[in-house]
Amino acid sequence: MTTASRPPGPDDGFVPPQFEAEEFEGLRVDSSGMPLGPRRVLPLEDEPTTLVARYLFPTERYRGEWKRHWVHLWTPLLIGAAATFLLGYLSGFLARQESASGFTTVAVIVWLGVMGWVAWNVADWYFDRFILTNKRVMVVNGIITRKVAMMPLARVTDMKYEQSPVGRMLNYGTFVLESAGQDQALREVKHLPNPNELYLRVVEEMYEPQAVEARLGKNADPGDDA
Repeated sequence: MTTASRPPGPDDGFVPPQFEAEEFEGLRVDSSGMPLGPRRVLPLEDEPTTLVARYLFPTERYRGEWKRHWVHLWTPLLIGAAATFLLGYLSGFLARQESASGFTTVAVIVWLGVMGWVAWNVADWYFDRFILTNKRVMVVNGIITRKVAMMPLARVTDMKYEQSPVGRMLNYGTFVLESAGQDQALREVKHLPNPNELYLRVVEEMYEPQAVEARLGKNADPGDDA
């Protein structure tokens, strides 16, 4: 009579190995193939927007673009709110004055000028982008006069980011890039969102480009790192 085989258990003196949760951190991945854990980098984007695509040459690979944190608009929005409050107060005050109709018109014109300035700053914020490719980092800004500043990744000798206490609470920071050359078109970029994740993204692109290509499911061309 044949005895059916069964897996060993505690009755046979077999003790299964015990694993800690931290040992599985490197094995967990999300739907995009990104490892889950405390040091996660931002997911990679596939295609640039039309605003950015015109500044990329065919052989470089797009990694992402970011608008500055909304705190970049704090000053113009605060001025716009203060101007609106002041206009309301002046309108009520001047309405009680019999010969002050001309002052009300002037106040409204000044308010419109302030709100136009606020709208301009919001539009400028929207078109302001920080861009990363496998070759360089760039900042593109300006509405009428466009400014494009860039630094090749191969020339970056030092990079850091700084966060004030408010920046840590709201999750934004300032990036400082140092280059081998003395004249730098791009050195300090303020109010970037998710600075720690963005820092890891840039560092990975600088030192582990093969890992980025593997995560994207692509084979890096031999000439890409030249």
